[in-house]
Amino acid sequence: MFTLSELYTARIAASGPAIALHVPRGAEFCAVTWNELDADVRRLAHWLRDQQVGAGDRVAQIAENCYEWIVLDCAIHLLGAIHVAIHAPLSGMQIGFQIVDSGARVVVLSGAEQAAKLADPVLRWGAEVRFFSYEPCAAELNRGPVAAVPALGGIARTGSGAAAVAAQPAFAPAAGAEDLATILYSSGTTGEPKGVMLTHANLVSNATAMTAAFEVTAADLRLTFLPLSHIFARTCDLYTWLCCGSQLALAESRERIVANCARLRPTLLNGVPYFYEKVMRQFRESNEAAPRGRLNELLGGRLRACCSGGAALPLHVACWYEAQGLPLLQGYGLTESSPVISMSTPSHYRNGTVGRALAGIEIQIGADGEILTRGPHVMRGYWNRPDATADTIRAGWLHTGDLGVLSDDGYLTITGRKKEILVTAGGKNIAPVAIEALLTEEPLIAQAVVFGDGRNYLTALIVPNPDVLREQIIKQALTVRSREEALVHPAVLDLYRAAIDERLRCLSRSEQIGRFALVGKGFSIESGELTPTLKLRRAMIQANHAALIEALYAG
Repeated sequence: MFTLSELYTARIAASGPAIALHVPRGAEFCAVTWNELDADVRRLAHWLRDQQVGAGDRVAQIAENCYEWIVLDCAIHLLGAIHVAIHAPLSGMQIGFQIVDSGARVVVLSGAEQAAKLADPVLRWGAEVRFFSYEPCAAELNRGPVAAVPALGGIARTGSGAAAVAAQPAFAPAAGAEDLATILYSSGTTGEPKGVMLTHANLVSNATAMTAAFEVTAADLRLTFLPLSHIFARTCDLYTWLCCGSQLALAESRERIVANCARLRPTLLNGVPYFYEKVMRQFRESNEAAPRGRLNELLGGRLRACCSGGAALPLHVACWYEAQGLPLLQGYGLTESSPVISMSTPSHYRNGTVGRALAGIEIQIGADGEILTRGPHVMRGYWNRPDATADTIRAGWLHTGDLGVLSDDGYLTITGRKKEILVTAGGKNIAPVAIEALLTEEPLIAQAVVFGDGRNYLTALIVPNPDVLREQIIKQALTVRSREEALVHPAVLDLYRAAIDERLRCLSRSEQIGRFALVGKGFSIESGELTPTLKLRRAMIQANHAALIEALYAG
C-alpha cells in the first residue's frame, strides 16, 4: 500500500507537465501544472523542516479552501509529519482545544480573521507552539507576532517548476503506510471533540477504491467546494485527484459554484444535500418548462456523476435529479472510516439507498440494527482516547452509531441514528446535548431541546424558568396579561434571543440556534418526553410538538 507521499511523488513523475489545478486568481482561473505545484510543495517542505518539523510531528492548519491549503498538505506528508486539519468556521475556543490536544508545534492560519479568534486571553499555549499566516497579520499570539509563511509563488513564479525542483534535494520516505497521516476532530455525543487518527493506508485505500468505483481518469475535471478540512472533500476530491492525475478546480465561493461549473465544465461533482436542494429550487424558479438535459447544460454540459454525501439525501430530491437525466449518487460514511463505507455508482445505484460497500470493505448489521464495518478504511482510533477507541472498534468492527438494513444484493439503507448526533443538510455533525447544556446554564431557561437533523439550521424549543422570567417582566415593566402571552411577547422573545446568543457565543456558526420557540409546559416523565433518568426523549418531543417545529422552519 502506498503512502500519500509516495502517491504524490509517483503522480509528479507521471504527470509533471500536465495541468493539475485551476485556482481562482481575481476574476480568472490560473492553471497550475503538476511540476509547478511540486516546486511550491518542496519549497514549503524545506521551510517546514527549517522549523524543526519532522516525522510524527503535528502541524495544524486553520484555513479556508485555497491553493496554499493543498500545498501545505502535500508538504506535511513529504516530511512524514501529521496534518491536523481544523475547520475554519470553528470558534477560537474550539480551535484552541484542538491545537493543544493534538500537541501541534506549528500552526498555520489563513490570515487575520483566524488569528483574531485565537487572541482571546483565556487561551493558553505552550512555549513551543509557533504561529504562521499565509496573509500579513498584525496579531500577536503566544507572546509574539504571527510570522508570515513564505510566498509559494502563485502567479508570480520566478522560473519553471522543473528547474526549481531539480535545484532542491529529494525527500527520503519518512512515513510508512501504517503511520498516521492526519488527525481530524469530530464531535462526540456530548460535544467533546475526539481526534480521529487516520493512517496513510486508511486514506489511500479509500481514495483508490473510490477512483476505481467511478473509473476516474486523467481526462476528468472535478470542481471542489466542500471544505478540505472535512474528510469528505479530503479523500473524495483531493486524494482521488492524486490517484488518477485528473484536474482539480477550486470554486471561487459557495455563491459562485454554478457559475464556476458553467465556466470550467467539470465531469465530476461532490456535494452535500443542501447544495443539491438549492440548485433544484433555483432551477425550478427560472426553468419551469425546461427539457430533460437542460440542468446538465447549466452545469457545464459534461457532468457524468454527481455524488451526495455528508447527510441524508431526501428521496424527492434524488428522484427530481434522475428525472432531469442527472442521477444523484448517494454515499455513506463517517470520519472514522476515511470516510466512504458504501457508494452508489453510475452503473449501480438505487434511489433511497446509499449504495453498496466499496471494494475491500465489509458491512454487517448488528443485532440491534447498528451498521458495523470492517476493512482497511477503519481508523486506528481516537487520539489519546483508548477507552473511546475500545468502545467504538470491537473485534475489528467499527460501530458507526447509525442504524440500517442491508438488502440481499448488498444495497445499504440508513434507517436512523443510534447516537445523539444531528447531521444538518449541509453535512455538519452537531452534538445537541452540548448545546442544550450551555442553554440551560442560563437562569431564564429551565429546559431546552435542539433540532436540526437534515435541516439547514438549528432550532430549539425552550421551556422558560417561570420565576426568573416573572422577575424580568416586572423589572422591564412589560405589559403581559397571561402566561400564554408571555411566550410570544416580542420583548420576551428579544430577551431570550440575546440570552441564547450569549450562551452560545463560544460555538461555531453551524452550532448557533437559527430560530426558537418558548413552550409553556415542561418536558416530563409523565408525558413520555423524559426517561426515568431525566434524559430527553427526542422522538417523543418532536412528535408532540411537530407543528411548532415545522413552523420554525417555514419560510
